[in-house]
Amino acid sequence: MSRYDAVVVGAGPAGSIAALVLARSGARVALADKAAFPRDKACGDLVGPRGVQVLMDLGLRVPDAGQGSDLLAVGPSGRRSRLPAFSGNTYPGHGIIVPRLALDHALREAALQAGAVPVRARIIAVQPGTDGRVDAVISSDGQRLAAEIIVAADGALSPVARLAGMLDPQTALWGFAIRAYVPAEVPLPLLILLDASPWRIYPGYGWLFPGADGQANVGIGVGLGSSRGQAQLRGDLARLVALLGQRGDLGGDARPGPVMGGWLRMGGTGAPPAAGNVLLAGDAAGLINPLQGEGIGPAMVSGRLAAEAVLAGPARAAAAYAEAIEAAFGQYMAGASALQRVLLRKPRTTSAVTRLLTAPAVRQAIAGTWSIYWNGLADGARPRPSAWTARAVQVVAGRLAGHA
Repeated sequence: MSRYDAVVVGAGPAGSIAALVLARSGARVALADKAAFPRDKACGDLVGPRGVQVLMDLGLRVPDAGQGSDLLAVGPSGRRSRLPAFSGNTYPGHGIIVPRLALDHALREAALQAGAVPVRARIIAVQPGTDGRVDAVISSDGQRLAAEIIVAADGALSPVARLAGMLDPQTALWGFAIRAYVPAEVPLPLLILLDASPWRIYPGYGWLFPGADGQANVGIGVGLGSSRGQAQLRGDLARLVALLGQRGDLGGDARPGPVMGGWLRMGGTGAPPAAGNVLLAGDAAGLINPLQGEGIGPAMVSGRLAAEAVLAGPARAAAAYAEAIEAAFGQYMAGASALQRVLLRKPRTTSAVTRLLTAPAVRQAIAGTWSIYWNGLADGARPRPSAWTARAVQVVAGRLAGHA
């Protein structure tokens, strides 16, 4: 048996940031993951401004493939709206592009250099304690990792959350996404809104993001509502690649490489952020933006918040962490989730709205507001008209959530 101050399960961005902050403060922390690193993950590889701010605050450097500033949103008509990037009071005016193979490895190595103990383990059970606590997590090869606090950063399907009785799949907002790399030079990240059939919106989005070494990241994701059913997306990805070729964003002979996929749990749904002595971070807490699918930035923020709650006092860590997550994400995630559910239920209306948003007469007027709200950046934005209207949209969406 090994006993630690904290056991962090999952060495993705959330888990590695949590372990890093804990270890730097002198905590004895285990960082457990079932995989051998470096390992890849299905992702768009775009780290948003809030994630970049975490890296800056912690003095971390990662092997990025370039900065991502403005985005191009492409509507079903093919019209494009350039969404400007703004610096905020609490975040920079850009993201960065980092393949997950490199990002996760770099963050995990930083945590280990700070003193976190690496553990190769697939968690299959928990040892319950008193008052809803978890005394230890147990791996498939019999390792027992005991700690005062368990930080579960083990993905959307979080085995630890399930084993601890925290995960309720029926209340979750699910999605699924696949991605591949394709030879291309992409000047600006593209987010592509599509029609599944004429004037009926596709229940998700496609993307084409810049990448490293001349390899762009192309992918497609769908929202599934509360049903975690099968999502057959390879044909949709092939059609997206063909469409991008027709529009000149990809070469006509561009062929994507191997495809990877993964589940998404969005909007902070499906589980509380903490219960007993178990804190959920990143995808395990459902902290994926329901409108555009970003998860890396929220994961890194939540990992840091989890560590800070533990360091402030293990006895109150769960309550402190839940309060911090609500302050950081609660208003936006609830409203965006409600808005996404409405959009999924009204595919014809949504198709018309997305056409309007990219129409020449409208797109310039609303591009700044769209950028700030859609990317979850209203809180902490610097005063400007687009920030004020983005906050107003956030309030309206929050009321929609309350009504729902």
